[in-house]
Formats: sequence, C-alpha cells, structure tokens
Amino acid sequence: MSKFSEVKNLVDSLEGDFEKFYDKGNQAAGTRVRKGMQELKNLAQDIRVDVQNIKNS
Repeated sequence: MSKFSEVKNLVDSLEGDFEKFYDKGNQAAGTRVRKGMQELKNLAQDIRVDVQNIKNS
C-alpha cells in the first residue's frame, strides 16, 4: 500500500502546478507537470509489474 500512498502524494503535489499552468499560463509549471506525470507513469508501471508478479505466484 505504500506505493498507493506515493501515487496519492505525487498527484496532490502536482495540483498547484496544474493550476498555475492551465489557469495562469505559467510555462515553468507546465514543465513540472510533465516531469511529474512521467514519474506517475513510471510508478504506475512499477505497480502493474508488482501486481502481476503477486498474481502469478
């Protein structure tokens, strides 16, 4: 469940940057959003692999 907490914390940490980018047009915030979404993608892939391994064992 710690990975689930990591996902939640990552999404929560990106909320401010999403607002800055979409509402205020802050380009640097957009870069941080892209970086955070890449981290989220990698974390999600790790979780998928873990679930598959547990399921198959």
